[in-house]
Amino acid sequence: QVQLVESGGGLVQPGGSLRLSCAASGLTISSSYTAWHRQAPGKQRELVAGIRTGSSIDYGDSVKGRFTISRDNAKNTVYLQMNSLKSEDTAVYYCYVSSWSGGYWGQGTQVTVSS
Repeated sequence: QVQLVESGGGLVQPGGSLRLSCAASGLTISSSYTAWHRQAPGKQRELVAGIRTGSSIDYGDSVKGRFTISRDNAKNTVYLQMNSLKSEDTAVYYCYVSSWSGGYWGQGTQVTVSS
């Protein structure tokens, strides 16, 4: 059974930083495509960042230069380091993994950027 457990969300002031974690079980992230998506109220879910199995990385235009996606294969965990946060980054952030057995979503973690 595949499980993705996200953590690290919360309330942060503009300009601050947060690190999100996504701990995976039931599959191996090093042989999977892993990504973070987000969904703000009234908006469609959008790609934030993704790592392909060959380790190439894609970022959404709005987060380039501020967010960094990484993974720790030994811990089977994906991270999203978010710096210089803006109010428009406020959203529920979801971990997504695509493996040979299918695509899987985490439960989401709320990130709120506000003073």
